[in-house]
Amino acid sequence: MAAEFSMMLDSDLQRFSNEIAALDMKPLWERVMRLAPGTAARAAIWRWQDTRPLLMRACELITAKQAERRVLMLENPMLPGTTFITPTLYAGLQAILPGENAPTHRHTPNALRFIMEGEGAYTAVDGERIAMRPGDFVVTPGWTWHDHGNLGTKPVVWLDGLDTAFANLFGAHFREDHPEDSRPVPRPAGVSAVLSYPYERTLEALERSATGGEPDPSHGWKLRYRDPATGRDPFPTVAAFMQRLPKGFAGRNCRSTDGAVYCVVDGKGSVHIGATHLEFAPRDVFVVPPWEPYRFSAAADCVIFSYSDRAAQEALGFWREES
Repeated sequence: MAAEFSMMLDSDLQRFSNEIAALDMKPLWERVMRLAPGTAARAAIWRWQDTRPLLMRACELITAKQAERRVLMLENPMLPGTTFITPTLYAGLQAILPGENAPTHRHTPNALRFIMEGEGAYTAVDGERIAMRPGDFVVTPGWTWHDHGNLGTKPVVWLDGLDTAFANLFGAHFREDHPEDSRPVPRPAGVSAVLSYPYERTLEALERSATGGEPDPSHGWKLRYRDPATGRDPFPTVAAFMQRLPKGFAGRNCRSTDGAVYCVVDGKGSVHIGATHLEFAPRDVFVVPPWEPYRFSAAADCVIFSYSDRAAQEALGFWREES
């Protein structure tokens, strides 16, 4: 009798669900969305030994002007079709050859550049040229006109990081091309120091941290980039970091709710992310998804750049860490 009553109730509930569906309504008790920390994204690595030849091949096949931006996007294997490396972040490897110019445009998403290889290139933000050297972290605030050029003799490659997903989520992704390939330079280069964080200064700061105490058991010595004018993160959505792991470092497991993209500057080591073990070397890029436990090991002294959506999560009161 109880079984028959349960079947009748299920049938009535199904008819009810069908009825309200016509009014674009759905019962809360039938929801299937994720109600736990973490995302569908998984750990992944893009090794420099694989990506650099492909970038050089792209340089042979298409010019920077034809492509507008000659970029190979790093798409998370579990987020196909999104172009994103985590649900909230974009990552891509951009290459520019000597004498090339990537035309001027602007967009609402904020963009960062982390220089991986080569010298002689620049990015111009609202007409101000900022030199790009390996290890430099360069800021392109949202809705600023920007173009890139290479005045050197060799290819220059950098990692692009954007908060495109935030603009898309809010329906606020605007974009505009400038009628000229580049804008006149109205001010001397280097006027806005907050647009560039040179690698030499970052290394000096890391060295000072290393002399001031023991490394964090999970992160080694880790610095967070701040806008010197405001004391805040370079972007309202994205936080950026540089960390140093001493040779022999065996990190403690930790996890946090921000998804993070890492680019190895120097050294070799490994990272365990959940059940995944990844060996890394200079210029490799890897992703640690939100709330996945991870730990670092360093076979040599390592310096690693990273960025994540921690700034947005902290502003919204969502960010959590566990170690």
